Order: sequence, then C-alpha cells, then structure tokens
Amino acid sequence: MSAADSRVAAKDLAALALDVAREAALLVRDRASREVTVADTKSSEVDVVPEADRASERLIRRLLRERRPDDAFLGEEGSDEEGTSGVRWIIDPIDGTVNFLYGLPQYAVSIAAEQDGEVVAGVVLNAATGTEYVAHLEADGTPVATRDGGPLRGVRGPAPLSQRLVATGFSYDASLREIQARAMVRLLPRVRDIRRIGSSALDICFVAEGFVDAYLEEGTHVWDRAAADLVARAAGATTEVTVGAGGREMYLCAPSHGFDEFREAVRQAGFLAGNSPDLGE
Repeated sequence: MSAADSRVAAKDLAALALDVAREAALLVRDRASREVTVADTKSSEVDVVPEADRASERLIRRLLRERRPDDAFLGEEGSDEEGTSGVRWIIDPIDGTVNFLYGLPQYAVSIAAEQDGEVVAGVVLNAATGTEYVAHLEADGTPVATRDGGPLRGVRGPAPLSQRLVATGFSYDASLREIQARAMVRLLPRVRDIRRIGSSALDICFVAEGFVDAYLEEGTHVWDRAAADLVARAAGATTEVTVGAGGREMYLCAPSHGFDEFREAVRQAGFLAGNSPDLGE
C-alpha cells in the first residue's frame, strides 16, 4: 500500500471532528447556563481556566479515542499524547474563555486533524450561537470550507488600507500587552477601525466570512488557530506565522489580494520582531 493510499480521507476526519465538536458544544452551553466556576489560572491571574474548559477537553478526547484509539493529541488543557496512526488532533475546548466567563456569546470549540504534520481538517463551532465552520483538504491539496453546511461567503473584496476593519487580540502578559498597545496606536490611524472579539478561532473565521478584513495577534498557540486557519485559506485568505516584537509567535490573516499591503502596515507599526516602527509613516 502506498503512503497516499494509507492516508485517512480528510473529509472523514472533518466529519468526525464536527460530530465531536457538536457534543462538546452541548456540554459548554449547558455549563454556560449554570454558575460558571474557575478551575485554575495559566499565564497570569487574568488568564483563567473555567472548569467547563477541562470538562470539554476530556469529552473531546474520549469521543475521538472511541473512534480512533491510535491517534495522537495536542490540547490546550491536557497533556500531549503520542500516537501511531500518523494523525494528531489539535484541540481548543473553549477558545474565548473570558467571553465564556462573562457570558459574551463569542466562544468556540476548535478541533483540527493533522496528518503527517499537515492540518487536513478542522472545525470551529461557536458554542454560544451554534454556527459551524468546517474545512478539509481535497485529494489534490485544495482546501474547501463550509458554514453551517452551506457555502462560505468568502473574504471581502479589495479595499484601500484606510477602509479595512482589523481584528486583534491582546496577551495576558502585561509586558507584551504594552508592546501590542503601542503598535496598535500606530496602526489604528491607518485603518478603518480595530475590533477585539475575544476568540482567535472566531476572529480568523470572521476574516473567512468577510466580517472583518484582517486579523493579527502575537502570542497565539497552534490550538487557537489550526482549524480556523484552514477555513480562512479555503475562503481566499493568506496566513502567516512569524515572530512578533515581543519575541513570541505572531499570526497574520488577511485576504490574499491585500495581504502584502496589510503585512507592510503591520511591520511599519512595530508589531514584528527586528523592525523598529516607521514613525514617519
């Protein structure tokens, strides 16, 4: 059997991820309807871990193991687990935990399937609203995506930089947050406006739907973006992981037709490592 023949169909992995994400979203919605409890904190006292976060990840891992016991796992709240199948699941059980804590309806279950080091399927499900974004790679490597089972509208059309709405997020680390704020002050006058939605996965999917024109953030993790990144690329976006001014991973996402101009504006504002802000711009 060839390596190609031994690969699991990406569409089947996406279907499994969607089934599991729906179950996890039911759990998250149920917990949201009760008193939300904080189980722990992570990088700082404001970086919270709701108890529902851990319960959601336990459920996701259990359901995936029942169907695919030999797969590996990488999750935000649990330990990494090795596998032998060549498939690894990348899990964010609640992306947007502060939104969840406050009852803001923008938090998602994100599940991606990586095969031989490449993300081939992904699901982002807004647990508060039920909106489902699903993507997978076709046999020829082309990414395709849907929203609630139907066509995804796709990225916004070309627009001057001054008319682009940009989404972002801020670190829980105070020193990095200060760097981000200073750069944002320089970018803000050059774009239409800035939005802070509170879920990286949904931010990226909003680029895919044309609700915003771009997204950037330093300090995201692979579980924040793996599934949504595939959705965005299927919808006509270009994405990049580079190094930010604070020394951590910087993620950029924008329509392919305007990506280079957006990236240059980000560089000039001082978001990227090794680039002093162009104060004369």
